[in-house]
Amino acid sequence: MRDEEPPLTANSAKADKRIWPFRVSVPREVAMLHADSLTGLTVVFDLDGTLVDTAPDLIRALNATLAGEGLPEISRGKVHHLVGHGARALLQKGIANCGVSLTDSRLDSLTENFIAHYRQDIAGESRLFPGALETLHSLRAAGARISICTNKRTFLALELLGALGIRELFDSVIGPDHTRERKPSPLHFIAAVEEAGGHPQSAVMFGDSEPDLRSARAAKAPVALVNFGYGGDVQALGPDAIVRHFSEIPALTYEFWLRIRRM
Repeated sequence: MRDEEPPLTANSAKADKRIWPFRVSVPREVAMLHADSLTGLTVVFDLDGTLVDTAPDLIRALNATLAGEGLPEISRGKVHHLVGHGARALLQKGIANCGVSLTDSRLDSLTENFIAHYRQDIAGESRLFPGALETLHSLRAAGARISICTNKRTFLALELLGALGIRELFDSVIGPDHTRERKPSPLHFIAAVEEAGGHPQSAVMFGDSEPDLRSARAAKAPVALVNFGYGGDVQALGPDAIVRHFSEIPALTYEFWLRIRRM
């Protein structure tokens, strides 16, 4: 990185004029990362659909809320396309799927009902995607800071991570209630990086949807999308890389870091 380039901060999302100009091609196996090989880098993850398959518990809470309104259940196959913009948006889309519209005040009330149902068993069926735990440990052992940037409310994200026994693996967890603007705004990504003690110019993003890509890319950070999440056809979004399994992430992260340092 050139010393004359000013740091990008939450108060100056457009300070860095760099452009991420390339697509990467890396070995599709776990990298043998050494201690300190990622020191200085912050790795940011989306939560739902990227790190954790939360769809079963989200659909349980959604259907419990719909049942309370006398509305039909939504199948698990449909809920994947509703996730990613927070509880209120999930509920709003679920109700619209039933052909019903509600006032804002009623939707707000039902959102709280949804959250209450969700918290009753927040990780009942939610599971880390295969290889996620090993990858998180590998990144931390290599010196990276790790953050979560999610449109799930922060306290819900913390409860989920605690229930899964992985809260201590993250240097920061930032939901939309802890930033001025949520994803796809770059301010959300920047807040997640800075809260972890990192610098946005030395950070990468792993997500599964367009809001993840747009948030990181607007902050001039490299971004990779997993193809097993809830974001649909991620190839069409044009990420810097596509991840098919978590075992690919250490090598990809190291490649991103090397290229960041050359800029």
